This record gives sequence, C-alpha cells and structure tokens, in this order.
Amino acid sequence: MQGYDPGTARRPPPGPNFPRAAMSVTFAHSMPTASRDSARSWQFAVILCLAWLGLCAQLLVLYWQPSAWTLPDADDAMRLVQVREFLSGHGWFDLHEARLSPPMGYDSHWSRFIDAGLAGLYFLFRPFADRALAERLMVVVWPLLWLLPAMFGAAAIAWRLGGRNAAVVVLVLAAFCGPGMQQFRPGRIDHHNVHIALALLVVAATVWSDRSRFACRAAGTLTGFALAIGFEALPFLLMCGAFVALRYVIDRNAAPAVRNYGCALAASTLVAFLGTVPPPHWTHAVCDMIAVNSTLAVIAAGLGVAAATYWRSEDAWMRAGAVAAVGAWAAAVFTAIEPRCLGGVYAMVDPAIRPIWLDNVSETKSLFELIHRAGATGLGSAAFPAVALIAAAWIMRSRDRLRAFGPWVAASAFFVSVVYMIAANRGISYAVWLGTPFVAVAAIEAFAALGWANLALRFAATIMLTPTAVTIGAVSLASAAGSTALDMNSTTRQACVNRSNYADLAGLPEGLVAVNELEWGPYVLAWTQHSVLAAPYHRVPAGIVASHEIFSLPPAQARRIVDQAGVRYLFVCGQSGAASALVDGRPAGLLSELQSGAVPGWLKVVGTGPPTIYRVER
Repeated sequence: MQGYDPGTARRPPPGPNFPRAAMSVTFAHSMPTASRDSARSWQFAVILCLAWLGLCAQLLVLYWQPSAWTLPDADDAMRLVQVREFLSGHGWFDLHEARLSPPMGYDSHWSRFIDAGLAGLYFLFRPFADRALAERLMVVVWPLLWLLPAMFGAAAIAWRLGGRNAAVVVLVLAAFCGPGMQQFRPGRIDHHNVHIALALLVVAATVWSDRSRFACRAAGTLTGFALAIGFEALPFLLMCGAFVALRYVIDRNAAPAVRNYGCALAASTLVAFLGTVPPPHWTHAVCDMIAVNSTLAVIAAGLGVAAATYWRSEDAWMRAGAVAAVGAWAAAVFTAIEPRCLGGVYAMVDPAIRPIWLDNVSETKSLFELIHRAGATGLGSAAFPAVALIAAAWIMRSRDRLRAFGPWVAASAFFVSVVYMIAANRGISYAVWLGTPFVAVAAIEAFAALGWANLALRFAATIMLTPTAVTIGAVSLASAAGSTALDMNSTTRQACVNRSNYADLAGLPEGLVAVNELEWGPYVLAWTQHSVLAAPYHRVPAGIVASHEIFSLPPAQARRIVDQAGVRYLFVCGQSGAASALVDGRPAGLLSELQSGAVPGWLKVVGTGPPTIYRVER
C-alpha cells in the first residue's frame, strides 16, 4: 500500500487528476507503482499480527474466567442456542426455535453464515476437547478472529491518509481501544463485531479503490456479504457505493473499476440471498433481513451502474444523470415491492410491543438520551469521537487531501459514524474505530511540527490519545462534576446471567417459563432445557405482550394470562424489568407483589435467588 507519509516526507508519484468538468472538487487518481513498498508491507503485516496477538492475550486475561459461567449479552446466549440447534441437525435454512414463544415458536432473522463459522470452530476444537470446553473455546475465539480484519481495515485507512507510520500508530490506539473492544471481547458471538469488521473493510477498500482494481471488486463483494449478515452497517455500505459511482461521474476513465464494483456487488448480493433465504420464501418481502425487495434493489443498482459505465460521455453532468437514474430505479424497485420498509428495519413490527419494550432498547437510544440518563457514560462515549472530529478537521485542511479521493471517503465514513452514534448508541463503536485513523495521522503531523523525534516521547503522547485514556479522562471529569455513570455489569445483573444460578430451574421438570426481564429469556434457553414465553426479539410480539401482562397486571388477572399461555414457572431476577412497567393509575401488578414478599396462593417458591423461581400451582 502507498500513501502520504508525513514522518518521512515521502509521497507516491503523482497520478493524473480527475477532470474538473463542472465539478468544484478534483480527486487525485493514480494507480500503484510496482512493488516499491512491498517489503514495507510485509513488515507491517508482521507488526499487525503481533499487535493482534498481544491484544488477544490482553482480552483473554480479562475475560477468560467469566467465559466459564456466562455470556456478555442476551444475543450471545441466543446465538449459542441457534448454533447448538445447527450442530444437532437443524438444516441450513431451518432457523426455527420451537422453545421460544411456543406453540408458534420463533423464526430467527439472523444469518446462518455466522452459525457456520462458529460450528467450524467447534469442530476444530472438538477432537482434543470435550463438548463443554470446545463450546467455550468457540465463543472465546470467534470475536478475537474478527478483531484482526477490523484492525487491518482501520490501519489501511490510516495508511492512505498518512502513510505507514500512521498505520502503525493506529495499532497502538487499537491496543488501548477499550470503548471499541466491547464488541470483540470473548463471548461476543452475536453479529455486532462482524458488522464492524466488514464496515471497516468496505470503507478501507473504497478508500483504496482509485489505486487498486482489486479494491473495487473487494468493496462490492464485501458489501454483499455484509448485507447477508444484516443491515446494521447499511449507512456505510450506501455511502461507499455512492462514492464509487461518484468516481465515474468525475472521471470517465474510472469506468472499468466502477463496472467491476457493480458486477461484484450484484453477484455477491445474489449469492447472499440464495444462501440466506429458503426457496419457499424467495418471494416474501421483509424489512429486517436480506429478502427479495432488498436483493432486487441492490442488484438493480449494481448492474445498473455497471451498464451506465459503458456510456463514456464527455459531459460529467450527463454521467451524473445516468448514475442518478440508476439510483432512482433501484429505489423504485425497493419501494414497489414493499413500501413499508421505507420506515426502517422495524417498520413491520407489531406496534403493541413498541411502548412496552422496543422503545426502551438501550442500543437504539440516542446519544442525548444516554447523556440525560447517565451523563458521565454518555460524555465518555462521545469523548474520543470528538477528539477524532478535531483531528479530521485538522488534517483535511491539507490541499493535497482535499484533492484526493481516499481522504474524502474516509472523512465521510467517519462523519456518517458520528451521526450514527448520535442517533443510536450502537454507532459508538463505529465512531471510535473510524476515528482512530484521523487521530493517528494528526498525532504524527503534530509530532513532526513540534520536532519530537524521541520515540519514547511520541509513544507516551500517543498513549494519552488512545480511546481508553480519552474516555477515562472524560468520565472522570464528568463524574467529578456530579454526572452519573451506568453500571454496565452490576452485581445484580451478574447474578441474573450466571449459569450456576440457573441450576434450580434446570433441575425442575420441563415447562414454559415467563421471565420478568426479557433479557433473561435467552439465558433460560441456553442454560436449561425449558421453553421461554418471551425474549428481546421483535419477531415474537405475542410472547412479549403476554409476558408484559403477566407481570404488570394484578395477580388475579395475571393468573388468567398464565393459564392461557400454559406457563409453568415464573423466573424473577432483579428489581425491575421492561415487562414490568406500569401504566399510571393501574393497581400494583404481580411483579410488585412478588418483590414485596406477597406471593399469591397459586404460586409456590421452588428456587430462591437470585433468581427466584415460582411454580404455578394448578
């Protein structure tokens, strides 16, 4: 890889610029020269692997022991259940979980591709480990594997912005990237780390797409695979696709590369669709996963932009019109098949579950809501992205970068991540990872301007700019000013997800369990043989509503719901839950009665907590 290296004042040979035409911005366009940096690239690969191994060792020291008794999140527990079903003989397209919200059950929208990767790890460990250890190694190793492509993607972006030295600094920042590592800690097997890694790779490939024909194909191929996993990274995928199309608008000589992207995008999306959606559902349009509506729209966009590149008009505005027509056609295809999906991934969700659960999901809350709830946590989460914003503004003042394609892609991706972070808490990790290249480049340029040649001094200053240091500093200042911080792993929660605390429930005859907090549902499925009435998933609305009514209605009314649903056990852990929210003026519900020690006659305590388990007496 080649890039501007402020530390050594070296630049790649200049390439031909895009013609200005009617555009006000000119992007530098050049192809890589021979193998001048091949040796340095191999050296960097070694450094990358060593940094990754060091970070893996750090995470294992911190999280190996907890991996023996719990999983970090309910989604991880649900993924483990899904993988176990796959290993036990469920077909590739059989994502039905009969033990969740019976008798209808639950049809998961999660990708089987992740299950296949986890199953592959399990079979890799099984010859020399018993079933329990192989499973534990599987959930520990999986997120660490995805840490490597994430680090590579961030380093590749930094290399394009500031050269090899910037890429090395990114590895130092990653080694102390606590806020960005939460999705890569051992046990995180749901899908967030895969989304983050793929988003970074797609952005990195797009950043380098004007210098490498392979990068364009990689960007298109990775986009299709990312869509197969889910839509969490969709803002970055759309942005990268728009920039690839913009290259053709500004420079008609970019047509072959853009054509490669469009064809790769269409082909990979089709493969993702065929590998994800069972044939009987090929005509079913849904909003929360890849389906016929999203697939045809993406294929229309990919093939459309590839076809448009054959029109080598000299007029940039004519090329812009052609690309705009392709975008309008793809949007029309998507809208015509299922217009409700314009409302987002939850557009088809039963509105009854929004006020009692979906509107309260923490990862969908805005940054402002987080700051209002816990100022220290919210300000700490936004601290490093704020530093990165300043760094981005600083380095993008350079005329050379303002004329270059790659820096504009990187800066736009980071800006999208900041908007994503403000809109939803799940965007925080993206903002941290995509901000590290800008902090790295700004640090190198600052060191050069200050004349800091001493390596130890540079390293110490870099440590002060790491996400961990910046976040701790912001949280400390906010806490000193009186702001509160969230306890992300309280003692109460640990007790509610500790596998050993499910022993009493596991020892009871099989039955249907209702949980006071939806988060406990997947743990019941993972740690016991029982079924569960509800879990935090929008595809089981009837179970969520029934669970809410059981714990929020007065005992007599709750008993009727229990009997109708066939619930045999109540699982109560913690002092409150989303399902226990009471409407103003409503009499005290069953959960309030139980927490006050008033147990109705139709319930019998069969396990003391936490959690407390009640058996329904009939």
